[in-house]
Amino acid sequence: MISEGIFRAYDIRGVYGKEITDEVAERIGNALAMYVGGEGKTMLVGRDVRGSGKSLCNAVSEGMLDGGLNVEDIGVVTTPLLYFSSVHYGKDGGVMVTASHNPSDWNGFKIWAGNSFVSMGMGMEKLKNLVLKGRFKPATRGRLKLNPNAISDYIDYVSNKIDIQRRLKVVADPGNGSCCVLIPEIFDKTGLNVTAINAEPDGSFPAHSPEPSEETLVDVKGLVLRQRADFGVGYDADGDRAVFVDDKGRMVSSTVIFIMLAEHYLRKNPGVAVVYEVSCSLAVEEAIRAHGGKPVLCQVGHTYIVDRILKEKAVFGGETSGHFYYMDVYGFDDAVFTSLKVAEVLSKKGLKLSDIADSTPEYPRIPIKNYVCSDEKKFLVVKRLAKEFLEAGCETVTLDGVKVVDDEGWFLIRPSNTQPLIRLTVEAKTQDALQRLAGFAENKINKAIKETK
Repeated sequence: MISEGIFRAYDIRGVYGKEITDEVAERIGNALAMYVGGEGKTMLVGRDVRGSGKSLCNAVSEGMLDGGLNVEDIGVVTTPLLYFSSVHYGKDGGVMVTASHNPSDWNGFKIWAGNSFVSMGMGMEKLKNLVLKGRFKPATRGRLKLNPNAISDYIDYVSNKIDIQRRLKVVADPGNGSCCVLIPEIFDKTGLNVTAINAEPDGSFPAHSPEPSEETLVDVKGLVLRQRADFGVGYDADGDRAVFVDDKGRMVSSTVIFIMLAEHYLRKNPGVAVVYEVSCSLAVEEAIRAHGGKPVLCQVGHTYIVDRILKEKAVFGGETSGHFYYMDVYGFDDAVFTSLKVAEVLSKKGLKLSDIADSTPEYPRIPIKNYVCSDEKKFLVVKRLAKEFLEAGCETVTLDGVKVVDDEGWFLIRPSNTQPLIRLTVEAKTQDALQRLAGFAENKINKAIKETK
């Protein structure tokens, strides 16, 4: 029996040996062959460093081959490298076997097919239905090919997109994850002096959690200070998110990195679109406009942002969570590319990252506050609140949850995609306004949860 719970907003994910098994993986491969269109088409497959990755990779490949797809295996790679390669080589899509930042006993699949991600609202429902029904058309078996060159081809391509003008010292922590296949080589090739820690691939993630945070970057902070490095960076397990430490050993917010990189791209490409999502700071939109760009608002999630970047022909985009997207690499988010771009900007500006962080405007903010609400009620609650705010004449954005904006700030109420929670984010121009907006929003949320049946 296949659990419907493995089909999530942006990927398929669960505990290996329970919700995710080799049999489930093969069935997903069968279904994907029907979804993509079967015979004559080619899908790439790659995996992160988890112990279950090779077995699941073989199983999903077997399902695709049986369904008539050709499969090209590029081995252990980062998720961005898999996406990049699928476009760069002109294939019909790619399957990445990964559970992103989840613990080591988890695994799953991120899927790029037909020039878009398979996600809820964009094909996941169809794929889920095919998997659960399990009725697949007979097909001429596809061909399997191993591609040992994907990593070197990516390094060559990316290195040509980076222009380091002075040698910087960087501390990098791949966290024993997929970025180990690129670090330190890609830093060396672009002319950076890198000290890499936890740089041996190990799917048990012995050093720390596979999700980068203030806690996991303690060693990076210490090394940055001892070595007088220009900055430090930590990556998640599959390499699509980067978290930064400045030369003073302080965590740097995603807002600082977003504004810094947006300014860099807009200087070279005046007037072009930059995509940001509904939880991004006011400072992000202000900076895009100030540097002559076209701010394009999008809902949260890489699926939607990549789609919007491609449609708008945007040069750059980002999320509060630390995902940054580049037309340089076909519109995808890429943590390693982000760290190289940060180095490029610093090398050209001749400034320290701490100087940029200290001079970047940041408003008082409550990043996320959670309210328990059942999966059955959470969407109804947010829909009810959106209607209430609209009827009250509030300036309201309903692109992703409900966002209410006034002259002093904004608040965003969203249902969690994965948990029985409603999430609140608040930002304002002053601390008093922040507390006022947060108190107002919290009262509305609690009342709606209580009264919604």
